[in-house]
Amino acid sequence: MFRKSFSVKINKKINPFKKRIQVDSDKSISIRSFLIGAISENISVNKNVLESEDVISTIECLKKLGVKIKKKSSKSYLIYGRGLGSLNAKKNTQLNFGNSGTLARLLIGILSATPRIDVKVSGDHSLNKRSMKKLIELMNEFGATFLPKQKYNFPLRFISSDVPIGINYEAGVSAQLKSAVILAALNSNGNTEIIERQKSRDHTENLLIHNSNAIKVKNFKKKVITIFGKRHLKPLSINVPGDPSSAAFFTALTLLNKKSFLNIKNVGLNPTRIGFYKLLKKQGALIKFKNLKKQNSEIIGDIEVKSSKLRPIRASKEYYVNSTDEYPILFVIAALTKGISVFKGISDLANKESNRIKEMQIILSQIGIKSFFLKNELRIYGDNEIEFLKKKIKIPNLGDHRICMSAFILSLLTGATAIIKNFETVNTSSPSFLKIMKSLGAKFEKQK
Repeated sequence: MFRKSFSVKINKKINPFKKRIQVDSDKSISIRSFLIGAISENISVNKNVLESEDVISTIECLKKLGVKIKKKSSKSYLIYGRGLGSLNAKKNTQLNFGNSGTLARLLIGILSATPRIDVKVSGDHSLNKRSMKKLIELMNEFGATFLPKQKYNFPLRFISSDVPIGINYEAGVSAQLKSAVILAALNSNGNTEIIERQKSRDHTENLLIHNSNAIKVKNFKKKVITIFGKRHLKPLSINVPGDPSSAAFFTALTLLNKKSFLNIKNVGLNPTRIGFYKLLKKQGALIKFKNLKKQNSEIIGDIEVKSSKLRPIRASKEYYVNSTDEYPILFVIAALTKGISVFKGISDLANKESNRIKEMQIILSQIGIKSFFLKNELRIYGDNEIEFLKKKIKIPNLGDHRICMSAFILSLLTGATAIIKNFETVNTSSPSFLKIMKSLGAKFEKQK
């Protein structure tokens, strides 16, 4: 949509490093800040937002829906909120979500309860392959229609509900579906109650929590979110922290690179986003969170990482919900840690930008690492004594930023020659990735 396609070639191990870096801003919060700003009253101020392709897709969709968005300076925007139920578009307007599943699910949530919306919705090649069945079934409950019926992937025709009614919903592991329900409920008649037995990302609730007239969150043995429909929303004023998912790749590189140290500044350390770090600490990773503070209901701090001798990873299904995006790089860590690592409850990884289980197994097999997936459980037989230098890693065009980033790290740590096609997809989440890698001493070559 916005990209110039290029490949990356890596054929040299990275040297030890001791550095301080700042990673790209949080994608999840950046996308949500624009969407919620658009349906709030008055002018919202969003600072330090991620200027990636997924966020650009968000801005372009909102402009097509009549929202005025003004760029003040680099990473700083004003969103002129239209209020709940006020977005509009001509019939058959094309809304292209690009590569962003977050944008697709959350904006469809908003539009499901916005009267008189009849648009065509689609994404890029990767997003169009992903099943939206659960989203469609949920938005049907609010009265929205998707055509043709029984088709569960984009492109689709979408027609909103003129009289949306609040629902009761028991949330699963998907924060995006939970957020879609919250956003649809805000402009629905009556109240909506969401019961969450296992906590998933709560950025949407955090961004809305200052609207006590519209949303209440109670934490007992289970979390209960109540949304009161048709209330006004106050504008946002937010400074977006660094993305913990982007930081995970640099953390992995440091842990497995001898005599290395890294300090990552101002990262979002929301408890629902740090499963990756908690899991690795249990396996002996030298990771510390420092300078913690609270801002916009989010915990922010620095991550300090040192080279570590790790034990094989044992990830129960409970870890999946709080470290979903980090599983491809966890598989890399497992491959280079001697012993058998086990990952349970990960079948949903098959419906990401690519089938991340299958694609990572293919990558690991290229360097001689065995793995076995059966009944929702992946076993990786880690070995750090293989002669990696003679190995070759080839990544086709998968349209999956996390796979590209993981393969890049794998090559730097092993010295195996990697050619990663369509590396521009990394710009959807981490446009500074290569620049930061270069600052750490990584050698690579961009190819057209």
